[in-house]
Amino acid sequence: MDVSISQLPGIGQKISLKTAEDSMLVLIVHHTGKRELYFFDDADSDEADFAMDLSADETRALGAQLLGATYQPVNADQLKIFKKQIVIDYIKLSAKSTIANMTLEDSEIRNKTGATVIGIVQGEDMIPIPEVDRKLEVGDVLMTIGKKDQIAALEALCKGEE
Repeated sequence: MDVSISQLPGIGQKISLKTAEDSMLVLIVHHTGKRELYFFDDADSDEADFAMDLSADETRALGAQLLGATYQPVNADQLKIFKKQIVIDYIKLSAKSTIANMTLEDSEIRNKTGATVIGIVQGEDMIPIPEVDRKLEVGDVLMTIGKKDQIAALEALCKGEE
């Protein structure tokens, strides 16, 4: 990436970032604190394909994301190992299940199967990271995570085949 910085007299500073694919991001930081971000699909173009104004806080938040402050990609080899061991699946709760109409806590899903419920779809509602007092209703779809055998055990429990 080619980075160039130039002064804009009476305005502030212009920071241009040209990529290997010949696109370009331009950030203009005004003396007033205003920031303008421009994207050029073709670095030689005179007109930006996209532009937006950012506050100082928004610019810092964007910079933090670009630096990987909240998310670091996983090494591809580690991800392959992770994918072989961990499964995320959606399992529908049957009326035959012994855990139907119980709370998550009372169902002891984790103790019985080793799998974890990370979300519940109840009709049109999606409940992410449900509380332990959330009642499991017939027809609920449980978003689960665990090893293959743990998910299989939970699926059997939800079908009433435990």
